[in-house]
Order: sequence, then C-alpha cells, then structure tokens
Amino acid sequence: MGLTSAQEDEARRIATELAELAASGKVLPGSIAERRTHCGRAGCRCMANPPQPHGPYFQWTRKVASKTVGRWLSAEQAADYRVFIENDRRMHELLARLEAIGADLLEADPRTRRRV
Repeated sequence: MGLTSAQEDEARRIATELAELAASGKVLPGSIAERRTHCGRAGCRCMANPPQPHGPYFQWTRKVASKTVGRWLSAEQAADYRVFIENDRRMHELLARLEAIGADLLEADPRTRRRV
C-alpha cells in the first residue's frame, strides 16, 4: 500500500519538524510546576491572615519505571527548561500524527480482514 500525495506531504513535514527538534537536542520529558508552601510555624507570614506562602519554588517531575521522580529547580532553570518540555510534547504530537497515517493505511488496505 502506498501513501497518497497528501499523506506523503504530511509525513515529509512531520519528518522535517522531528529532525529540527532532534538537532536542537532540547527535549525533556515531564513537567515543571510552581509550588508555594506553608511551614506551619506560629507567627510566620505563611500562617498570617491572609496567608503569604513561601516560594515560589519550581519542581520538575517525570516518570521513571512507573514512579514519579522530581528535582527542584531555580526560577532561571525553570524558565530555560520549559522550552525543552514543550519540545517533548510537540515531538509526541508529531509521532501520533505519523502513527495515524500508518493506521489509516492499514485500515484502507483491502487485504485487511475486518472483524464483525
């Protein structure tokens, strides 16, 4: 089964963008969250009315062997690495589109038996 010209064009665009992401080397899985905390000490500003929590603190988290692991980042690091995480998400979107092209080809293949 061959690709249609539209599918070939889309696959080419996807490959070009994936190559650009790979060449940049700026890909990082996970997410960065901004956290504010309360220490609980009496008289601390975090316990005032209204409370003024400590922070912001930035935490990068990701999954390793089905477990969430994390690392604290400076505000500067968080700003720098957000682009890496956006690139990782974009890469996954592009791969999903490429997989959809393959699934469409398989479904359109007359040799594929359909289950009733």
